[in-house]
Amino acid sequence: MGKQYKKKKLKEGFTTGTCAAAAAKGALMLLLTKSVPSRIEIELLTGKRIFIPIHTAMFENSATAVCSVIKDAGDDPDITHGAEIGARITRFNDHTTNKIIITGGEGVGTVTKPGLEIQPGEAAITSGPRKMIIQAVSEILRKHNANTSLRIEIFVPKGKVLAQKTLNARLGIIGGISILGTTGVVRPMSHDAYIATIKASLSVARATGLERVIMTTGRRSERYAQTYWEFIPEEGFVQIGDFFKVSLETASHNGFKYITLAVFFGKAVKMAQGFENTHAAKSLLTMDTLSQWSFDITKDRTLAEKISSANTARHAFEFIYQKHPLIIANVGKRIVKSAKYFAGPHPDIQSVIFDYSGNVIFDSKNKGSSL
Repeated sequence: MGKQYKKKKLKEGFTTGTCAAAAAKGALMLLLTKSVPSRIEIELLTGKRIFIPIHTAMFENSATAVCSVIKDAGDDPDITHGAEIGARITRFNDHTTNKIIITGGEGVGTVTKPGLEIQPGEAAITSGPRKMIIQAVSEILRKHNANTSLRIEIFVPKGKVLAQKTLNARLGIIGGISILGTTGVVRPMSHDAYIATIKASLSVARATGLERVIMTTGRRSERYAQTYWEFIPEEGFVQIGDFFKVSLETASHNGFKYITLAVFFGKAVKMAQGFENTHAAKSLLTMDTLSQWSFDITKDRTLAEKISSANTARHAFEFIYQKHPLIIANVGKRIVKSAKYFAGPHPDIQSVIFDYSGNVIFDSKNKGSSL
């Protein structure tokens, strides 16, 4: 009998919002008790409690303390993994009991465009983290029976550099990263952050007055799309990755009149088959279906068998491209049908397929394209 392998359980991490709350709690504990433990217990928005190790803690003056933690994203790929996230807390009296003001400092972005849950001009700290920060410091205030108001500044020393690896600038978040988190915990490969970015991107695009959105699956297809539709503002391009269904549902919900899907042939085939998520692991029957379509169109069994045995759709594309434009056109038309199923009857759907050099080989709005 062969060896039995146990699937490794992926490690959960914690969000930037959880980090901010832990840092704020640590800074306040230092202010009120003159000491801080090696790790801080934080209650997540789910009610679960976890411990976050303290990285630094110090006084700036008698009324201000600073504390920071290191972001641990677990086994989830995250550009903020390992980043230092801190809080600077200052006590002040304004004749208001326990007034809490939360601001963004170094490395925390500022919102400059409409369409997000945060208003332009405010720090990019979403409602989940704000709630966690208030919850964390209020717990300490109650414990020590302290009646004081607090100004809490969240900062990320390398936030400006990290933000360059995100789509924040396109969303109108300038000067740093966003402090995010809906539950406080990062579940590996949950893709929650990616979906949140898609939804935010669509919201910003609509809020800027755009009625058309160009959806691509990544940076390369987006570059080609931006060349093809050079008159459309940057906000009008949204990278949806593998999230076909949720992206179309969100775009329709936001009221876009026109939705264009601009993709390479590999993703096109999966979209044409109506997969909600086009990740390779979720679409094992791709080649068999493409093979059947090719036979229905050409009646060429040798070609169908060749496609069925191809490693990938891109591999199959190599011998479909020049000789069989009707197969490509069939895929393009089926994308529109699948997209309409997810988006509903109102948006006008267009599909565009690129070859791997960026040339348009099918455009559902061009009657002469691949027909």
